[in-house]
Amino acid sequence: MTALNTYLTGLRASVRPVFVLRGERLWEIDALRGVAIVMMVVYHLLWDLASLGGYDITLRTGFWSWWQIVTASLFTGLVGLSLTLSYNRERRARPSGSLWSKYVLRGLTVFTWGLVIGLVTYLALGTGYYVRFGILHLIGLSIILAYPFLRFRWLNLALGIALIALGPMIQGMRLDLPPLEWLAPTPGSGVDYAPLIPWFGRVLIGIFLGNTLYAGGQRRFALPDLGHNALIMPLRLMGENSLLIYLIHQPILLATLALLGVISL
Repeated sequence: MTALNTYLTGLRASVRPVFVLRGERLWEIDALRGVAIVMMVVYHLLWDLASLGGYDITLRTGFWSWWQIVTASLFTGLVGLSLTLSYNRERRARPSGSLWSKYVLRGLTVFTWGLVIGLVTYLALGTGYYVRFGILHLIGLSIILAYPFLRFRWLNLALGIALIALGPMIQGMRLDLPPLEWLAPTPGSGVDYAPLIPWFGRVLIGIFLGNTLYAGGQRRFALPDLGHNALIMPLRLMGENSLLIYLIHQPILLATLALLGVISL
């Protein structure tokens, strides 16, 4: 019961709005996450216009395809980097013993929201556009799987590169194995598809960067303090509310476009 209460509390806390920036956080990490949020919203706006509004926008190839890849890579890389920061913070408070349960619960929280997104998109958009294994599924599972790797540095770089290289190879095989769609590229319908291979590789590279640039949970390089810059602060605030924004931005976009008469729902 205690674990269930912790899980339910974590679910509520994960989407609780943050209105005041927390000074103990590294401003550049939240700002980068805010940049990823902006990039995501731009891409999804274009997706709505192309898929639901009939606009001729090429998203699966060319510039916007790369935009989507860079956006997802930034999100997943920051997941790995942020895990090293939280791990070091927890280790300072608790030098010995396993922290596994904490990361399992955190991962399950994010994965649960992924399931919610999958169900809502299935009911609203049907089999052609639903999220079968999207970025939230990936991040939730990655938080759990990454725990044994959080102590390492170069191992994560090597494994990360290997997983990323495996992605196109497996995709080229066109393996029709729907039960393994969470693990490796599998042909099929759906959007926001992000299987562990190759995307977990980017999380591992994020862990490598975290243990290199922020060894011991502390910034190991010089950086001007721009955290209170007028342009940076909104990005930081978006970064601290990234999950909430992810969950609500599409309904807001769709409602706005429908009210403007740009799309029909």
